[in-house]
Amino acid sequence: MSVAADIKYLRGLVDELRKLPSETPWVEFKLNNANPEDIGEYLSALSNAAALDGKANAYLLWGLDNGTHEVKGTTFDPGRAKKGGEDLENWLVRLLNPRLHFRFHCFEYHGEPVVLLEIPRASGKPTAFNGTEFIRVGSYRQKLKDHPQLEKDLWRVFDTTPFESLFAREHVDGAEVLALLDYPSYFQLLNRPLPENRDAILEVFADDAMIVPDSAGGWNVTNLGAILFARSLGDFKPLDRKSVRVIVYEGRGRLKTRQEQEGKKGYASGFEGLIGFVNGLLPRNEVIGQALRREVPMYPELAVRELVANALIHQDFAVSGAGPMVEIFADRMEITNPGLPLVKVERFLDSPPRSRNEALASFMRRAGVCEERGSGVDKVVFETEFYQLPAPSFETPEESTRAVLFAHKPLNDMDKSERVRACYLHAALRYVQRDPMTNTSLRERFGIEKRNSATASRIIKEALEAGRIRPLDPEQGKRNARYVPIWA
Repeated sequence: MSVAADIKYLRGLVDELRKLPSETPWVEFKLNNANPEDIGEYLSALSNAAALDGKANAYLLWGLDNGTHEVKGTTFDPGRAKKGGEDLENWLVRLLNPRLHFRFHCFEYHGEPVVLLEIPRASGKPTAFNGTEFIRVGSYRQKLKDHPQLEKDLWRVFDTTPFESLFAREHVDGAEVLALLDYPSYFQLLNRPLPENRDAILEVFADDAMIVPDSAGGWNVTNLGAILFARSLGDFKPLDRKSVRVIVYEGRGRLKTRQEQEGKKGYASGFEGLIGFVNGLLPRNEVIGQALRREVPMYPELAVRELVANALIHQDFAVSGAGPMVEIFADRMEITNPGLPLVKVERFLDSPPRSRNEALASFMRRAGVCEERGSGVDKVVFETEFYQLPAPSFETPEESTRAVLFAHKPLNDMDKSERVRACYLHAALRYVQRDPMTNTSLRERFGIEKRNSATASRIIKEALEAGRIRPLDPEQGKRNARYVPIWA
């Protein structure tokens, strides 16, 4: 959205807010009150009230009279405001839990300076400030714990309202919907003919819950529609930090960035372009065949595709200010998404599929981007074994989920933890295929010659001692020994 269009949108938003009653729980008007503690408590109270009232955002507006909504102007400048020497915005973010991606907007309205604080609704759990959750009761700011029925109602909202159903943009007309969403990609991905008129396109989008009608004859764009088909995620305030960042580093660390790119498109319309871009950045190895030399990517394309798709689909959208990220190093690539997984990382291969964002996962499956059956990690492990790469690693650092693919490394250069991880994942993959691991299968996985079967036996022993696998039969002999994951 251009600056001019953004200002037009903000002024129109203030027009609508001024029409509201003075005791609207998710809107508050101020003149010059810039007390940091008050602002922090309002962030919590208004965010929680917006969730209760089914609003995508709440608003705190300086420069208007609270009772009459008359434009007075304000002297409050959030860009210069401090709390104990710390910038006000940083101080507020630090004390909010979860950390909201709120925004201050400073602009002129009817010739007077005003400040609009745009506050995302609470999602997943109540928003707290400095350890305390607040709520609006009428026009009063109070502690949520003092109103148990409101607290119960708020948790019920979290349990019943999926992220995809919330509104990313409200009160837009049909023409603006088609300007915001990449509707040709929708029909192309689903192999459907493009309707001949705008109303027919809008009807299809409404049937798929990408948009819903508002009370004034316009439309509200849902998070589902925006996250899948936004022409630019920056046009949707709640989602502009959910675009995918791709970063290439020099060497093995994060000290020096060689290239960085942030995607702007929705996940469905931009997925093929994203995968092509990532694969184009990956190092390539030269393979010499019987007659020709050819270059192949360092990492299997199918593995990259599955892991990126998983990061998009299974992220926790309630974690504000963070989005999926692909990082490429000299010796590995890391794919990270906000939020902890719904199953333990050790059980990715065998656990039944669980989607945190069911509508998003369902559409991505329909569009052929992913499989909802939960076989993505199986494919990743199979591909790394087929190309005899080190086993992938699945980690949970700092409230996020990370998958790591490693560049080729000879078995002799792998340390004990790498060998054990590869043995465990091989046993898990064989288990879900109803075919327990053996010394022979592990030799094939590592490319170990038959005469060196003792090497495979030593790796199996390491995995047994680490408690990652167990014998299928405790009484089995060594000659025909078979092994399964420790949890099998």
